[in-house]
Amino acid sequence: MSELHDNVVPHEKVRSLRDAIRKVRIAEMERTDVVVGLQESERTRLELLSEELIDVFKEVPEDDDQFAFQIVPGTQLRLWIDMTSHVLMGRDQHSYRFVKETRLGRMVLLETADIDDMADCITEYIAERVIEKERALEADWMLNRVRQNSVPSGNSLDQLKDVSEGKAVAVKPSKARDFIILLCGLAVGIAVGGGGLVALALYANPFSG
Repeated sequence: MSELHDNVVPHEKVRSLRDAIRKVRIAEMERTDVVVGLQESERTRLELLSEELIDVFKEVPEDDDQFAFQIVPGTQLRLWIDMTSHVLMGRDQHSYRFVKETRLGRMVLLETADIDDMADCITEYIAERVIEKERALEADWMLNRVRQNSVPSGNSLDQLKDVSEGKAVAVKPSKARDFIILLCGLAVGIAVGGGGLVALALYANPFSG
């Protein structure tokens, strides 16, 4: 008999004890809702749900700040999951309502009195949001990489500068060559004109010499 007791997995006992405690607390709330008030009953139920999600909350990456995970007081208590989704109690004060605020209005993701079903739904929602953020970061990284590849690098810019300067240098000799040709033309013109004047003078006064 002692060997059988040694082989029993303690985790199952802990799980059963937690479930039993939860059932007792829920039963007590149902009997004392009128006495303690509806808001206190809502807080207790939301705290029970938060306890079911403690391990899930701990697994969220520390650098992921999109989640809130806290009960915020107000006209109606809410367990906020992130900036746009929260859990509140239904009108019957026994069912959980998981809602999300969107541009099209409020969307009810799940409404149930089963705390396990609600905890599972919230866990899946958190997983989806974590994956969405990872994909968004990956897309941003790819976009930045594409932008970096499309912008000329330092070597490319130097090459473009050299090409530009080469064109400028190529233009300068062309202008200098044209100027030299122009000077030569003027010199030839002057020489021809001077020779013509000398010939004309000799022709007009051939015996002056």
